Amino acid sequence: MIKNTIRILNVDILSITQTELLFRLKKGVLITPNIDHLVKLQKDKEFYNVYQQAEWVICDSKILYFVSKLLKRSFPQAIPGSSFFTAFYQYHKDDPNCKIFLLGAVEGVALKAMAEINDQIGRKIIVGAHSPSFGFEKNEVECRSIIDIIRKSGANVLLVGVGAPKQEKWIMKYRKFLPEIDLFMGLGATIDFEAKTLKRSPRFMQQIGMEWLYRCIQEPKRLFKRYFIDDIRFFYYFGQQLLHIYENPFDKE
Repeated sequence: MIKNTIRILNVDILSITQTELLFRLKKGVLITPNIDHLVKLQKDKEFYNVYQQAEWVICDSKILYFVSKLLKRSFPQAIPGSSFFTAFYQYHKDDPNCKIFLLGAVEGVALKAMAEINDQIGRKIIVGAHSPSFGFEKNEVECRSIIDIIRKSGANVLLVGVGAPKQEKWIMKYRKFLPEIDLFMGLGATIDFEAKTLKRSPRFMQQIGMEWLYRCIQEPKRLFKRYFIDDIRFFYYFGQQLLHIYENPFDKE
C-alpha cells in the first residue's frame, strides 16, 4: 500500500495521480472525500471509523485540490469518483478477470447503466446491477438478499452508489459477507451519470471546481442546504488547520 498522504483536517488522503491509482488499485475499499465528507467527519464517529479502515482514500474534490496548495505539500490532481469509474472500466476493458456489480440509484437506473457500459465496452464487464429500496440499509433482510444477489453474479468489484455516508458505512458493515469481492468503491451519483439520467457539468466547470454548483442547480431541494449552509463550515475548520489550532474531535475520546 502507498503511504504518501496529505492530511486535511482529520483525514489522511492519498497523494496520487489517476494513472498511478489505476495501476495499483487491485484490492480494498476506495472512498472519495470531498468537502461534504470532511464536514460530516467532524461529528460522525461511525463515518470517521470507516475512513480509518479504508485502504484507498483519494481526493475527489477540485476544491480540496486547490486548498491543498496552501499546505506544505499539495495533491498532484483531483480524481473525481464519477470520472474515475469511467477510466477504471476503460482501463480494464480487456481484462476478463474484472467483473463489476453496480448497487445503487433508483429502480431501473442501475440496469440502464449496466447496459450503457457493456454496450460501450463491447463485453459484459458489468455482470450485475441492483437498485435497492429507499432505507434498505436499515432492513437486514433486504441487505442479506442484496448480498446473495451480488455473490451469485460472479462479480469481484462492487460499486455502491447510494450517497455518503450511507454507502461507505454499508460497505464496511457487509464487506466480510462478500469474500469474492476484491475491490469496493463508494462513488455516489456515478451510476446515474453512467445511465445518462443525470448530466455532469460542462468540463470547464469541472476544471475550475464549480461542478458542485451545477449539481445544486440540477437538484436544488436536495443540495442547497448541503452546499450553501453545511459545507461552508469546512473553510472554518481548514482555517484552523492553517493556523495550527485545529483539533481532531475524536482524539479526545
